[in-house]
Amino acid sequence: MFSMESELSLGEHSICATKCNLADDAPWKKIQKNTFTRWCNEHLRRVGRVISDLQFDLSDGLTLIALLEVLSHKKMPRKYHTRPTFRQMRLDNVSVALDFLEQERIKLVSIVWPSFQIMLHFSS
Repeated sequence: MFSMESELSLGEHSICATKCNLADDAPWKKIQKNTFTRWCNEHLRRVGRVISDLQFDLSDGLTLIALLEVLSHKKMPRKYHTRPTFRQMRLDNVSVALDFLEQERIKLVSIVWPSFQIMLHFSS
């Protein structure tokens, strides 16, 4: 078991290990991102879509909506922007997708509303 005292005695090494593990280029994050991208593409190919960059390709909400429709075998109950040219339109589409998940009683893991608001604030 790893106690607080042993963590403190490691000092700088412990901080470095934490930073390395949380870094954007941490190997496990790349593996997870690639695995999830392949999983999405496996389902999206049914509707003729492909993604290569999760952050960019899901940012307008259209591919996310398409993925949810494929997985649920349902259409979105709310209208959404099919050609989102403005930031607000893209955010509206993502909101439609998140509302759909809530309506279907699907809980998101590791996404907390304040964190999501911060991400929206800094996204372009």
